[in-house]
Amino acid sequence: MKDISIYFKPISDISDATGALIIDTHIHNEDGFPELKDPGIAIIYVPENRRSESGLTGSNESFREEFYTFSPGDKWNFSIYDLGTIAPGESVEDTYFALSQVVGELVKANITPVIIGGSQDLIISSYKGFESLEQMINICSVDSSLDVGEPSDEVKSNGYVSHLLMQRPCYLFNYANIGMQRLMVPAREVDLFDKLFFDICRLGAFNSDFRIAEPYLRNSDLLSVDFKSIKNADSDSLRYKNTNGFKSDQICQIMKYAGMSDKMSCVNILDVDPKQSRSASNLLAQMIWYFADGMAQRVGDFPIGNKLNYKKFHVGLEDFEEDLVFYKSDKSARWWLEVSYPAGEGAKYDRHHLVPCNQSDYDNALKNKIPNLWWKTLQKLT
Repeated sequence: MKDISIYFKPISDISDATGALIIDTHIHNEDGFPELKDPGIAIIYVPENRRSESGLTGSNESFREEFYTFSPGDKWNFSIYDLGTIAPGESVEDTYFALSQVVGELVKANITPVIIGGSQDLIISSYKGFESLEQMINICSVDSSLDVGEPSDEVKSNGYVSHLLMQRPCYLFNYANIGMQRLMVPAREVDLFDKLFFDICRLGAFNSDFRIAEPYLRNSDLLSVDFKSIKNADSDSLRYKNTNGFKSDQICQIMKYAGMSDKMSCVNILDVDPKQSRSASNLLAQMIWYFADGMAQRVGDFPIGNKLNYKKFHVGLEDFEEDLVFYKSDKSARWWLEVSYPAGEGAKYDRHHLVPCNQSDYDNALKNKIPNLWWKTLQKLT
């Protein structure tokens, strides 16, 4: 692994924290940078807000003090590293470069970066950290907006998706949004997602059944959570404006689902206001905790290679030549839908032709209804 310690400043004093986590975490402090030798998660604070449309300034590390009042969950058999802070560089691009280098090295070492702080445009840096892997990846955003923006404009916190699409070479296979509120999104952005066969799970649909979000998270390599998507009464009414966002328990459930995903390799919790209240910092700390707790419950059942430990279901449909093929894991009872990819594509789509789904997709197929995710995935594969 390259030396990434050069990008970090040690964390400030957290001597008031008394929870067991402070004992179990490898912390970058005045004693030096921790040795990154075992798989786990790495907490990183990046207070880079120069591209924020909200005019955020400053930094706030109180989430750390809250996190270190907690105790670890059951079966946390991985390492936790707190690497400190990547301070904003002389230019925003300097910060982007530092973060992308850090993400790339950690992901290759099987250490999941949990990036806290700055504006949503930092997702570009996390994405670029995956470029060295040279594999197609999926991104999931938890956000009330789609943040498409214009590729001709400067990348910013509320306009970065178009810049992701313009990256060359492009390794983005799918982009999913959880929590969109239609009143906050221009129709042209929704239309673009439809044309690109990307996924949208509206907040209302999530509120009706939170379990529908799990397959999107299970299918993703990279997660971006906009802290402003949380209901302001559950975070900080003085700093945030969203009156109909996610509830605090819902956002923690999302983080746990993300942790349980075998594919999830990088997490960003962004647009955190440096001037937010201590209660909001406590919620942020709980989100990190629930992600870690989800990781402890991974069962390694993403069905690549041998599928002996899965039940295979063939569903025939009227006016459809081939059966739909579903797999159900014996370990977790989770479902996948198989979508064949074109001959000659080799291993390029190996990680994407088995699509996480819910049992309801199988049940609907039995009623002769083709799952929408099958159609969308087929379009991207072809």
